[in-house]
Amino acid sequence: MKNYTITVNGNVYDVVVEEGASTGAPAPAAPKAAPKAAPKAAPAASKASGGAGSIKVEAGAAGKVFKIEAKVGQAVKRGDAVVIVEAMKMEIPVVAPQDGTVASIDVAVGDAVEAGALLATLN
Repeated sequence: MKNYTITVNGNVYDVVVEEGASTGAPAPAAPKAAPKAAPKAAPAASKASGGAGSIKVEAGAAGKVFKIEAKVGQAVKRGDAVVIVEAMKMEIPVVAPQDGTVASIDVAVGDAVEAGALLATLN
C-alpha cells in the first residue's frame, strides 16, 4: 500500500492506495482522514542515491517539474513549497516535510519525474 496526500479544491486528503494484481480497473483510493488545514509531504519510498541532505523531498505523483520554489541554502518551514510538479494540467506543490535548510535541488524545470522521485534534500 502507498500513502499519498492529495489536495482537491484547497482541501487536503490523506489517501491509501492498495497495490495488487491489475484487473484493468483503477485501484480505489479512499479518503483516510478529514480535510486538513495545511498540506504535508507525501511519504514515499526512500532512494539509496541522490542529494546532499538527510531529509528527502520526494514527488507524490508522476509529472513534470513546473517550478522550483526554493534555493539551495534557503531555510524552509514544514509545509513550505519546495518544488511544484504539474500533473494532468494541475500544479501540485511538493512541500518540506519538516523545518530545515535546502541542501540540494535534484531536478530542473521541465524534468519528467515519477512518483517517489527525489526532488530535493534538506538538512
